[in-house]
Amino acid sequence: MAATLDSRGVPAAPRPMSQEEKKVIFASSLGTVFEWYDFYLYGSLAAIIAKQFFSGLDAGAAFIFALLAFAAGFLVRPFGAIVFGRLGDMIGRKYTFLVTILIMGLSTFIVGVLPTYAAIGVAAPIILIVLRLLQGLALGGEYGGAATYVAEHAPHGKRGAYTSWIQTTATLGLFLSLMVILGTRTLLGEDAFASWGWRVPFLVSILLLGVSVWIRLSMNESPAFQKMKAEGKTSKAPLTESFGQWKNLKIVILALVGLTAGQAVVWYTGQFYALFFLTQTLKVDASTANIMIAIALLIGTPFFVIFGSLSDKIGRKPIIMAGCLLAVLTYFPVFKMLTEAANPDLARAQASAAVTVSADPATCSFQGNPVAREIDFKSSCDIAKRFLVQNSVSYENVAAPAGSPAVVKIGSKTINAPAGNVVNSKFDEDSAKSIAAFKKEVGDDLKAAGYPSKADPAKMNKVMMIVLLTYLVLLVTMVYGPIAAMLVEMFPTRIRYTSMSLPYHIGNGWFGGLLPTTAFAIVASTGNMYNGLWYPIIIAGITLVIGTLFIRETKDVDIYAAD
Repeated sequence: MAATLDSRGVPAAPRPMSQEEKKVIFASSLGTVFEWYDFYLYGSLAAIIAKQFFSGLDAGAAFIFALLAFAAGFLVRPFGAIVFGRLGDMIGRKYTFLVTILIMGLSTFIVGVLPTYAAIGVAAPIILIVLRLLQGLALGGEYGGAATYVAEHAPHGKRGAYTSWIQTTATLGLFLSLMVILGTRTLLGEDAFASWGWRVPFLVSILLLGVSVWIRLSMNESPAFQKMKAEGKTSKAPLTESFGQWKNLKIVILALVGLTAGQAVVWYTGQFYALFFLTQTLKVDASTANIMIAIALLIGTPFFVIFGSLSDKIGRKPIIMAGCLLAVLTYFPVFKMLTEAANPDLARAQASAAVTVSADPATCSFQGNPVAREIDFKSSCDIAKRFLVQNSVSYENVAAPAGSPAVVKIGSKTINAPAGNVVNSKFDEDSAKSIAAFKKEVGDDLKAAGYPSKADPAKMNKVMMIVLLTYLVLLVTMVYGPIAAMLVEMFPTRIRYTSMSLPYHIGNGWFGGLLPTTAFAIVASTGNMYNGLWYPIIIAGITLVIGTLFIRETKDVDIYAAD
């Protein structure tokens, strides 16, 4: 599968895509879709996985801990980028990302047969986290290889269009995972799915793995790497050249801060945080939320190619920076509109009967603690806030005089919160009764004030939900569609796989992968369900400033000139 080459042995100038190039893009993209499918199954099933593998914790902590396990896969992605990027620059692109898909597929399949916490205790979450780490390592080596491979087959002036197909794979992988989950859930029923049917999507990955390996075995090495290898110019120390020399390291740092960090938070806000916000905060049932997200993904996915192709004409930088700017300006109003569309009863209750917690700040703990137990929250402030957090009730904090007990105010109604007394690792009988009575009274008052226990499907404005979710996906396509071509163009062939992979995976693995956990911890701590948006807004704002001032346009770069 070699691209049409010019007299220098590199892909020729712009022209219609050849059949061989179509095969290269299809083969690279399909394998990457399957790999993203494997990786995102966990995120899509985080709520169920929390119950299956972290049942030793209370419900709120279990979900946050499940998100941390989800994030663990992202935390190790830069290390995968270093390990597999080095191999890709030394031995070739093809065989390196053949190895990554084997690791990913097998790790995903094992999750499908892994015993739960109820069966093997603490070993279950430990093994689960190890498998997530292996998935993260594999994905860290996957993306840079696929993007580099396709870009090095693309003719000059078409790299944005060609690599944008790789950019669709993350969204298509998420879409495929949502469709398999939805189909399994519908076929088996909610009870069976929650009990054992959630394993089916993980087990299906073994079939996708077989197809992916067969496809990748049929691929040839990229022409740029073949040419470089034939001339004896491959790097003997790609890590040293990439990160040990300031002239390249400074570009790596700029690529991270001025491109991938902002791109990552926009990506994860528009696809994952939006899904979690619908199900966990707005209490939309999982099937409806998945369908809404899937429709938005279906509508928005072609725009990866549209913006990638447009970047060949007007540049990569203006499109990426515009996506970050729109995110900074519109996230708060869009998510508030999403609340009104998805759960109008909740929006109405918040407007007419706002909830406040008055308490001595010194008695209030951090509600986002992922390993805390119910008894660790024993002050009146902690008990009040914990109950509101667990019921996704947004509240405002009011500082009370030192030593004051916490008071919950719902509209004009006030309820005094009790403190708990722990004896033998549990609340004593009197504390347990007073806490139970407090929770019942608050729950009854919330219900009387119009706070719903879940979103009412009959009252949802589903058209508006799809419009808003599609808008969020369009921002994703703006920042993500052109970025693969831009990263490829920033680095020379001999160290391209290594150099572009690290900033991409630090940005997407750390800044992006930690977004759901960080955002929900901020919400849990502050009480305001929109405050989690400050995280992506600040990061996207930093990228907007740094990228605009210090990143140069790359669309006209000859990626072979430096070699």
